[in-house]
Amino acid sequence: MEMTIKMDTKISDRYIEILKEELVPALGCTEPIAIAYIAAKARDILGDFPEKVLLKCSGNIFKNARSVTVPNTEGLIGIRAGMLAGLVGGKANKEMEVLSQLTKDDLVVIKKLLDCNFGELELLQTEINLHLIMIAKAGRDSVLVEIKHNHTNICRIEKNGKCIYQNDDNPNKYLGSFTDRSILSVNGIYEFANTVPLKALGDLITKQIDYNIKIAEEGLKGNYGVNIGQTLLDIGGSGDARLQTKLKAYTAAASEARMSGCALPVITNSGSGNQGIATSIPVIVYAREQKLSQEKLYRGLVLSNLLTIHQKTLIGRLSAFCGGVSASCSSGAAITYLAGGSLEAINLTISNTLANVSGIICDGAKPSCAAKIASSLDAAYMSHVLAMNGRCYQPGDGILRNNIEETIAAVGRIACKGMKNTDTEIIKIMLEY
Repeated sequence: MEMTIKMDTKISDRYIEILKEELVPALGCTEPIAIAYIAAKARDILGDFPEKVLLKCSGNIFKNARSVTVPNTEGLIGIRAGMLAGLVGGKANKEMEVLSQLTKDDLVVIKKLLDCNFGELELLQTEINLHLIMIAKAGRDSVLVEIKHNHTNICRIEKNGKCIYQNDDNPNKYLGSFTDRSILSVNGIYEFANTVPLKALGDLITKQIDYNIKIAEEGLKGNYGVNIGQTLLDIGGSGDARLQTKLKAYTAAASEARMSGCALPVITNSGSGNQGIATSIPVIVYAREQKLSQEKLYRGLVLSNLLTIHQKTLIGRLSAFCGGVSASCSSGAAITYLAGGSLEAINLTISNTLANVSGIICDGAKPSCAAKIASSLDAAYMSHVLAMNGRCYQPGDGILRNNIEETIAAVGRIACKGMKNTDTEIIKIMLEY
């Protein structure tokens, strides 16, 4: 039976809206998919296949699209492949599943265009980490489409020099278009997870379980990257060690499959499939291994998803800070919740994890993201065990502050402000290769 205690209805409704905004399906790594989406949209507005195109992308888009396999393209990799896939066979109305209907005939055209280096690419000089501009021309017609802040947020469309669509940022909304995230707190998330009527979430959590476990299972049986998931399972072990290994193996396998072009969708979190995977799969596997009820699992996933969103709000959509850390930290906290840990134990799990691995850098989307997630889950699970035994690092130890909200804010400050120069150097190094 569902719990009957309820938090403030207005706040609860906003928490639900936040989950609906962030838990969305995506086929493939979200940055090359955003590129495919803007390309498909530009082609649709132009009304014809373009004779010339120019794609301008921010440094973080470049970083995350350069080395990842584009789904349904028979292994094509990178920015141009994503752009051409969107131009040739993308369905803009499918948004983050824009490449779900590519055909064999489309692939023939895409590969021919790749061979002749069709289209220009340019690094966009911008302060916005997630920023794309596509310019397409055919005959006398030209189109400009611009995306800012989130992967499908088209903010401007011009045709033949005239603005036909403008979506200005709303200063009262997160990233100009999302529900205000300032209402989120660990205490509030914990209360919401305990009390929300699960029917109010619709099929959000059901889809997340279904989609994300399917790609984990595919990653374990398929041949993706270095097969990190199966390699971890081969280590074996028993008891708690076996459980910890299984959490890492399933989660890493899902990430590796996704980064290697697996044509299965995932439910994302904060604009990232890897974050959606690392937020959910460890919680699902733990609950199943412990034979917990469906309601307990659903509430654990609500907690984990909102904790990831809370952390990422302060870090930013894209940065030099590995989002796998935030997501793994959240799933570790949710495991503490599922194990019967108190709110204080959940806080300790978060702070112990952030005391350990908050320095992992993001050097773009690629198969080795799976290894970073596995390492982060190692830290999160160790933090869970410490927390359940009442053990924790103290405020003043490094970046840890007096309470959990201050610690989360400190990490957000490091990631958003302190690592700006780190991000610039990472992109420079990648451009040199």
